[in-house]
Amino acid sequence: MDTCVWSLALRRDGPGADPAVDELRRLIQEGRAALTGVIRQEVLSGIRHRSQFERLRDRLRSFPDVQATSVDYETAAAMFNQCRAAGIQGSNTDFLICALAYRHRISVLTTDRDFLHYRDVLGISLTEARSKID
Repeated sequence: MDTCVWSLALRRDGPGADPAVDELRRLIQEGRAALTGVIRQEVLSGIRHRSQFERLRDRLRSFPDVQATSVDYETAAAMFNQCRAAGIQGSNTDFLICALAYRHRISVLTTDRDFLHYRDVLGISLTEARSKID
């Protein structure tokens, strides 16, 4: 999952708010949701009140981290270079997510359209939000 989906899910209540949020809820119910450390950091950054931060931090602790290795950082840099050569810009965080998804054969759930471009160049897999709650 990308940071944008987690952020949307934490800001909106109730099913139907956003198809990606509904899909995240389904993945959580199925036990298939995971985080990376960098996404965990982004989701928790900027929370003003310590009690809110601690409450969210504690909730997120129930999700396992997909661990990054030196190889993942090297792969992310190579992916950055590959996309840049194709005229596609992106953030270091996005390419680390791509590298982890690629190595672990994990599909990325995101609302960030940049990942469509990364997919075309890098061959990563993206999760499409299912149209309705099963």
